[in-house]
Formats: sequence, C-alpha cells, structure tokens
Amino acid sequence: MGADIDNPKFLGGLEMVEARRIVSFLPSATEMACALGLSEQLLGITHECDYPPQIAGKPVVVRAVLPIESMSQAEIDVAVTQRLRDGLSLYRVEETLMQDIAPDLILTQDLCQVCAPSGNEISQLLTSLPSKPQVLWLTPRNIEEIFDNLRELGEATGRSGTAEELIADGSARLAKIEAATRALSSRPRVFCMEWMDPVYCCGHWVPEMVRIAGGVDELGREGSDSVRVPWRDVLDWQPEVLIVMPCGFDLQKAVDQARMLTTYPGWDQLPAVRNGRAYAVDANSYFARPGPRVIEGTELLAHLLHPETFEWKGPGSAFRPLA
Repeated sequence: MGADIDNPKFLGGLEMVEARRIVSFLPSATEMACALGLSEQLLGITHECDYPPQIAGKPVVVRAVLPIESMSQAEIDVAVTQRLRDGLSLYRVEETLMQDIAPDLILTQDLCQVCAPSGNEISQLLTSLPSKPQVLWLTPRNIEEIFDNLRELGEATGRSGTAEELIADGSARLAKIEAATRALSSRPRVFCMEWMDPVYCCGHWVPEMVRIAGGVDELGREGSDSVRVPWRDVLDWQPEVLIVMPCGFDLQKAVDQARMLTTYPGWDQLPAVRNGRAYAVDANSYFARPGPRVIEGTELLAHLLHPETFEWKGPGSAFRPLA
C-alpha cells in the first residue's frame, strides 16, 4: 500500500463518516455497494463494471491501458507481466472526472494489481483531488473476509443493518450446501482453471468454494494468489471435473478461449473430458469478483460437482459443457 496508509482498512486511519459520494475502482465493490442499496450514491465506476443493470450509464473513472478485447490470452499474459515488471500501471484514472465528482469515499483493493488501481496509484491520485476522501481497501483472500468487506462498507455508509442481513443470508446458504456435501460418500477431484495460456490454478476464495461444494482441488491455492502450473501437473491430478473460469471473462469468452485446450497433449484422456464433465463458466459473475455473488457461484459449483443432489436455479448463461 501507499506510504501514508496507516490503517489496514481505511486510508490515514481517520474516523469514518457516512459516505454520500462514492467511487468504485473495482466491479466487486460496485456490486457490494448496489447490494447495500447505494446505487444512487455511486457516482463513478470502472469500465469493467457491468452488474447490476442499474449502473448502466454511470460515469467511468477507470479504464484499462491495454486493448485486452483484441488480445489473445498469451498476449495478455506477456503484456501484463511486462508492464508490472516495468512498474507501470494497467489502468488509467480519469483525474479530471474524479475532481468533478469530488468523492468522499473511494472503494479499491490492494490484492491484485491486475484487477484495479491500487497502492501508490491511489496515493498519487489523492494529491490531485480538491478534498481528501476516505479510501476503503477491500482485499479479501477468503469468503469470511468478503463478508468482512461487506460489513465494513455497511459501516462506512450507514447500511450496517442491510450488510448484516446479506451476510446472514449468505452464511446460511453456504452452511446448507456444506451440510449436504458432508453427508455425501465421495468428493470428486476438481481442477478450476483461472487462465489457459499459460495455465493457472485457482486461488484465494475459489478453492474454499470448491471445498464447500463437495470437491477437492489439490492444485488450487486456498487463501493465496493463483499461480502458473505445469500442464503435466493437471494430467497427473486427473481431475474428474474440470472448470474453466478465466479471470475477467464471461461465459461466451470462456467458451471461445477454451477451444485451445483441445490441442493440449492428453486433454481428451482426462477423466473430466472423457465423461463430459468439463465446463466453462461465467467467471465474472460467480467466481472472479469477491462480492455477494460468490454465494451463487458456490451453489453453481455444488450443482456441477453433484448434479444429483443440487439443482441449479440460476440463469442458463452461467455455464456450458465443453464438447
């Protein structure tokens, strides 16, 4: 984090006052704010914020530097790695627009430099604003910390009651899944692939979601960053269910990119592929963003891992089998 950040949650360690003019620097924070009924106070969002529908048309204060839409996964990986190695940001903040908005609360993170502006970028931005806003850092590594972030946002905006209701509902739904999977006789071997070229395992809260949903992903890194894994490790793990969830991709993009997997040696010999249990999912909606919809993501995983026990009641656009 920036050098003048004294409090692990709030910039400067100052006492929070109820925020009225909010800017979100990451999609999960936008979803949290709207879940708390703060869409009217949300005055600036990122180019990646696409949910819920009522945020359409809000001012975009953060844009990507790289033309990701026209790049392959391998090109994205190389370009991102190079910019981070050179100490360059992946985002451009619209400073003039931020000055016009004059936010009293900025929502951001310091978890992943690929996900949003963070750290020193925020400190530099603050020097250009007419007044110093509070900054709430949302940096969860597991589901409990996602709930903590929701609680902190509720406290910062006078919506603590709503936050606690959302947390209680989410906790109850997860507990119901966990109780049901605990009674099952088997837990399939799972591999959740967060990137395909090169291959990345899942990290942070996703392995926990798999565990709650009744699966085992030994290649995942629970509570830690996702990392590159050799394709040989995937072949050795022999996953019975394989889920393609590239970070930042919706379902159609995931399906399109997953076609490359058929060229990987041994792909068609994996148990998941042989048995028709390889899927692409809408990662943006249910897995990549640490917000309220990780609950639905866990319900989706439970259905994919144990379809005889769990029904999926969400949209059909959430997943698709890979032929």
